[in-house]
Amino acid sequence: MKKENESPRAKARVSLNKILERKRKYKFNISCLKFGKDGLIPVIIQDYRNKEVLMMAYMNKVSLARTLKAGKTCFWSRSRKKYWVKGETSGHFQYVKSVAYDCDLDALLIKVRQEGVACHTGNRSCFFRKIK
Repeated sequence: MKKENESPRAKARVSLNKILERKRKYKFNISCLKFGKDGLIPVIIQDYRNKEVLMMAYMNKVSLARTLKAGKTCFWSRSRKKYWVKGETSGHFQYVKSVAYDCDLDALLIKVRQEGVACHTGNRSCFFRKIK
């Protein structure tokens, strides 16, 4: 039973608790994401410690599922038309710490613990070239 003289702070706390309770019940469903017509979604890879953007690649539903299951990033190569796990040839694996999606459900941000470098050029980040 609600008290008529309940403070605004107490009411806000009750509302917040209800929201948090609903969020705990929510289970992520991969089908809620908006993959492009080509079946791909862009993915930004970020170092979980220092927040440096390491690379950008694409995933489809299968590579995202593989990433979530294995805990290592798996991408879809648009040029080679095949799956690839970052580090499978170089040893520079990316161990997944968290996966988030944007407000439009059409892009992912994956925070990783990077082993070695992320870029095939030997640079830590693929974003080593500056325009300005």
